[in-house]
Amino acid sequence: MNLRYGMNPDQRPATATAIDPARPPFRFLHGDASYINVLDAAAGWQLVREAAKALGRPAAASVKHVSPAGAATAGPVDATMARTYRLDPTTTGALTTAYVRARDADPKSSYGDFIAVSEPVDAELADLLRRLVSDGIVAPGYEPGVVATLAAKKSGRFLVVEADAGFQPPPTETRDVYGLRLTQPRDDVALTRDLVADPRLPTSAVDDLLLGLIVVKHTQSNSVAYLRDGMALGIGAGQQSRVDCTRLAGTKVDTWWLRRHPIVGELADDASASVQDVVGQQIRATTLDGGPLSTVERAGWLRQLDKVAFVSDGALPFPDNVEQAARHGVRYIAEPGDSIRSTDVLAESRQRGITLIRTGIRLFRH
Repeated sequence: MNLRYGMNPDQRPATATAIDPARPPFRFLHGDASYINVLDAAAGWQLVREAAKALGRPAAASVKHVSPAGAATAGPVDATMARTYRLDPTTTGALTTAYVRARDADPKSSYGDFIAVSEPVDAELADLLRRLVSDGIVAPGYEPGVVATLAAKKSGRFLVVEADAGFQPPPTETRDVYGLRLTQPRDDVALTRDLVADPRLPTSAVDDLLLGLIVVKHTQSNSVAYLRDGMALGIGAGQQSRVDCTRLAGTKVDTWWLRRHPIVGELADDASASVQDVVGQQIRATTLDGGPLSTVERAGWLRQLDKVAFVSDGALPFPDNVEQAARHGVRYIAEPGDSIRSTDVLAESRQRGITLIRTGIRLFRH
């Protein structure tokens, strides 16, 4: 298949070729894909496919530059989401809730995202997507009429991709880099509840940690994720320093939680405003510089966030990661363990009342 261009517009021609022409993993139903579109579709589909299977619920991801800005399983739509996306929480379908919960983790970064969902797209989700700025979607199918609705987005340039739900990738992966060919077994380690199950943890925390493992597995390293109630609240990707990654993702968590403050939530009451305008108003209102919340109000609200799970794709090298995570309501941590200072990391967790789970599995992705 010919692509619009490669990583950048000057990289032409560019193509995508199925390893097995008789069984390609995707069908491109509408639009012309770029190289990055294909990478985003592949990354997002693998994440939601694995999450839905592991957790038994529809899953969605909002992908930007080959990493998720947000990911979630189906679940309740809270008041802030309902006002922001103009939804009725009592009637919204499961797949739509999964995507709204995924996009709402970091709606600023999700502007122009590539959408991935684990179930066939229905008319309800398609109607919501008409009002959002996105570049494309990958799903295992589309209900009648939905492709036509989506194809009209972006003046007809919206990319619609159908994933083969039964496709099994080859057991090895190969990459050509600067005259070298790298080959390795595909990372198909099974991520299950058994990895994070612990009698000290509530069931919801086990599920959040499992979702977090799947999220960081499909995120550019270094990566961490904060999660609660089956959805990511903040994802950090591609940082050279793990504690910087933890800090960056933590600021996203703070923004997510401050958008739930009653004063900030009132900004979504203008029915004529676009979703992105509402989000922009909310985010500006969460800042100390000119925002409606005082320093005391802001700090008091942030202290109320609790029962957050935190997952790291690599071992926490120092206790400073735990210290940073604890500032954002974290009570549960899952990480591979076995760093030089693992004893210090455990001691810091215990001191802060955080349950630490060691999985023994590193989930780097480069």
